[in-house]
Amino acid sequence: MRIDKQTLRFEWDKGNIGKSKKHGVSDQETEEVFFDSGKVSFKDLVHSDTEERFILLGKTSKERLLYIVFTKREDRIRIISARDVNKKERPLYEKTT
Repeated sequence: MRIDKQTLRFEWDKGNIGKSKKHGVSDQETEEVFFDSGKVSFKDLVHSDTEERFILLGKTSKERLLYIVFTKREDRIRIISARDVNKKERPLYEKTT
């Protein structure tokens, strides 16, 4: 999936704002990953039954590597969850950078 940085808008509401704090990830930090030039994204085939979901692996401005699940709603990105990558996921990002 191609992410257009010029028109990137995020959808935050009471359903998802602050949701990833339990993983120690702020909403602002989550948004930073979308601007990582080395980010990797792919379709989340397992969880796309009701709406198309995507997985994004990328780094924040502080070099923290995150695993983000999101969906696109019209012209907005809606974050579903964000957390640190695990040992098995790290190579998926490192292969592309």
